[in-house]
Amino acid sequence: MTEPVDEFTDALGTVHRPAKGEVRIVSLVPSLTELICDLGLAAHLVGRTGFCIHPRQTLRTVSKVGGTKDVKIDRVRALAPTHLIVNIDENRRETVEALAAFVPHVIVTHPCTPQDNFALYRLFGAVFDRRAEAERLSAELAAALAAAHSVAAGLPPEQVIYLIWREPWMGVARDTYIAATLAAVGWLTLPAASQVRYPQIDWQAPGMQAAVRVFASTEPYRFGERHLAEIRALSGGLPVSLIDGEMTSWYGSRAVAGLRYLSALRRTLSAGPRP
Repeated sequence: MTEPVDEFTDALGTVHRPAKGEVRIVSLVPSLTELICDLGLAAHLVGRTGFCIHPRQTLRTVSKVGGTKDVKIDRVRALAPTHLIVNIDENRRETVEALAAFVPHVIVTHPCTPQDNFALYRLFGAVFDRRAEAERLSAELAAALAAAHSVAAGLPPEQVIYLIWREPWMGVARDTYIAATLAAVGWLTLPAASQVRYPQIDWQAPGMQAAVRVFASTEPYRFGERHLAEIRALSGGLPVSLIDGEMTSWYGSRAVAGLRYLSALRRTLSAGPRP
């Protein structure tokens, strides 16, 4: 009888088995580059995008291959990766298909909720022989989710506007990872229904008046203190807070810190006077 072989599927249903021999990873996803390092795989990371900035000291010596949308295919080819890590939202399909022509293993990801990180940890842990590290992250994520849900259970839900861009003003639909992460602590994003994942904000649209506060994210647009008065005026005087975009939009290992950050922020804003 042959021994069973571990198999795990990615977001496209592609089956991946444990890596054999030399492992050379190129990651085109900033949050997953961080996850690769947190799983103890930094020595196998040979390429990353210019937006892959954490952990900073570790990544200083890892080759850049362009951006998430404008990958330099020849640079990736020169690195001879065995594994390529991509994301459905962050990377262009045509780029991934071009890279798949010469990279043996392409792992496609698409986490849409904080809970989806459990499968992500298991997949990477199994493929790259980091099961113990993946289990540790899973335990930390479970604890962070439980704490977030406890915060949400103890406070009334709030409808909020979460801004990711200015001119045009853009927010997030409820089927995005950002919205799901905010919902974990009881913040429900507006608009409540949207045909696109990142809709333009119509401040006067029906239903938007239900918002009790606005969040201005530090990424992808870098909102700062200078924008708060403008947003407050557009929103009809709602309280406006800056929010760390990495903590709300980065999945992978950052999901743990992100949920802790949001739990603390929800408690702080609920306890004190609105800004």
